Amino acid sequence: MTSAYDRAAPSFDRHRALPNGVVEAIRAAILDAIAAPSRPRLLDLGAGSGRIGWPFVAAGDDYVGADLSRGMLRAFMGRAENNGRTPRLVHADGEHLPFADATFDAVMLIHVFGGMRGWRRLVSEARRVLRSAGTLVIARSVAPADGIDARMKQRLASFLSERGVELDQENTRDDVQRWLQSTATGGAPTAAAAWTADRTPRGFLDRHQTGARFSVLPEPIKEEALRNLSAWAVATFGSLDAACAEPYVFEVRAFRFPTRAGR
Repeated sequence: MTSAYDRAAPSFDRHRALPNGVVEAIRAAILDAIAAPSRPRLLDLGAGSGRIGWPFVAAGDDYVGADLSRGMLRAFMGRAENNGRTPRLVHADGEHLPFADATFDAVMLIHVFGGMRGWRRLVSEARRVLRSAGTLVIARSVAPADGIDARMKQRLASFLSERGVELDQENTRDDVQRWLQSTATGGAPTAAAAWTADRTPRGFLDRHQTGARFSVLPEPIKEEALRNLSAWAVATFGSLDAACAEPYVFEVRAFRFPTRAGR
């Protein structure tokens, strides 16, 4: 099994680092939302490079990280060097998990729904491996809808769409959330952490050209898209280095399902 995220893995953390203290606050908020035993068994589905998962490992939690990208898992394992703890990681397709039914107290789905197709199969597998009183946690960073990154992303999507290229499926996350709210209990958002980040058009370009979905496009399309987006950004913001301090919030939602017979 291969993943588009393999190419993005080497530079993923460099472009998406979080401020000090944020990931520890996220861990605390997730454990509080789970309200499970004193040492719940956790599955981080789509664990990636360990940007969010490492604090669970460092704290000695009963944590398992799973991801389809071997490159991301190697990056996660690299965090263990000189840190005294080795994460338990599994290379797996989230739609076909190698775990028995009712294995985990909580399954975490963090930053996994952007542009995803087949999300129902993923959520179904997550529910299968949950224990009867288990919690499904979905979480993400929420950026301002009118910020530099959001406007750059909209412009890029428009440009690619005109050329018949669709990077993302619209409203996937909203679809997931609506389905969960109609099927499970809970789901009220909790702000686990808040911070301010300086964003520039150049920073968006640097991050996005190494992004999983963009990086696998044909080179001529990528080059034309980046030229077009750069020119648009200069005309719109005045410079590729025009900076704006933008507020971010990390949002956590916890869902619990009705108990099934035999569970």
